[in-house]
Amino acid sequence: MNRSILIVICDFLLVSLLVFSTVDINNVAEDGRTKPITAQVVATNQPSSGRDLAAAMKTALTEEQKRRDLLTGELNRTREQAQASEQARANLQQQYSSAQTNIESLNSQLQTSTTVSSEKLTALETALQQQKAAAEKLQQQMDASNQLAAAEREKLANDLKVAEVERQSAAAQAAMALDQVKAERAEKAQLAAGVQMLATNSSKLASEIRDYRPMAANTIYSDFVSNRVQATLIASRPGVMSPIFGGTSTKKRDAQTVLVTDGKSIFALSHIEDTPLDLWTPGTDWDNLSGTLSHNDTQVNVKSMSFNQDDPRITYIPVSADDARKLGGRVYKISSDPYKFQDAVLVGTREDYYGECKFEIDSSTPGYVKLDRSVLRGLFGHFNPTRGDLVLSKQGELLGVMANSTYCLMLRNFDAAATFTFGDTKDQHTGTTLAALHSTVMQMQSKLQ
Repeated sequence: MNRSILIVICDFLLVSLLVFSTVDINNVAEDGRTKPITAQVVATNQPSSGRDLAAAMKTALTEEQKRRDLLTGELNRTREQAQASEQARANLQQQYSSAQTNIESLNSQLQTSTTVSSEKLTALETALQQQKAAAEKLQQQMDASNQLAAAEREKLANDLKVAEVERQSAAAQAAMALDQVKAERAEKAQLAAGVQMLATNSSKLASEIRDYRPMAANTIYSDFVSNRVQATLIASRPGVMSPIFGGTSTKKRDAQTVLVTDGKSIFALSHIEDTPLDLWTPGTDWDNLSGTLSHNDTQVNVKSMSFNQDDPRITYIPVSADDARKLGGRVYKISSDPYKFQDAVLVGTREDYYGECKFEIDSSTPGYVKLDRSVLRGLFGHFNPTRGDLVLSKQGELLGVMANSTYCLMLRNFDAAATFTFGDTKDQHTGTTLAALHSTVMQMQSKLQ
């Protein structure tokens, strides 16, 4: 309830008490009758107080209507206004208690006052009725306020429920939208993966088609001629008659080869017979080894030479990436699947010939394939396969080197059984190493020797 309304009601109660307190007991006549009380005060005050009370109650009703409209329009201030209502109800309760106290006081006065005149008694009863009426109005206002507060709480609870339902609905919609976005992203990712896989498979398929499409022997040989490297190796030592006549014994070999890589290092391949060295017992001690690799007009020096661990007759010369770029030309790859095709192209490194041939697997010689000499198709030159010839796949990859005229060593790696550093080799005991390597070859099967 509005504070101003409470003040008006309190003023009304005070005025009523003052009116009744002005009755002078001394005005009671000796015969026991009360002197008439001036009616002007009562007549004047009662209508004025009634009008004030009506105006106050009308104002209160207007204020309550405004308050309800304000509560309806301002949901966010409901809790604060509810607290104000609680305070107002507490004030009304206090006023109601005060009114009850006044009523009890008036009742007490009625019971104890035996000398009060009938007029005064009537006035007191009237005041008592007015106090009761005011208390009933206060009670009604309290009940109305309680009902309004209950309605407000119920409305607030309903609003909270609606807000919670809306929040849950919004959360569900957001979760649904998020799931839809995730599903769309997953679908797009799956589609992109499918496109990538299709592109990869297409590229792989194209690569496999290229890998499985055999090249013509003429094309392979033409490629070999364009990219072959000339290897010149020289070994020297004091001559046999040097103690008397002096002089140096020198041995030189020239051979054609190619550069090949295992994906890590680059080498120039050759057979021991294409070098000035011999695998024999006793081996020859050479004092100096030198050599060059040349292609077109470019030449690089040979720094060392190694012997294959599986078959020492196959030698290879390490070539740096910088020297390979200087030499130019193609660097052949080792075949990843040497058994993919039975047919191959054999190219001579000492004489200009090449031809198609077939190889078969011999289970007794792992690491080697056997040349089927019954199926030889020479295409150029006097085709007579021999040791040191290079064997190329129909895709142009290097399969291996002919260890002898029948068996080809399939190149798997470039592990070395021994290595000679070129230059001064007096301290390298080349004779001892060559003899040990010769012993390794002699321990092989006779058909491989």
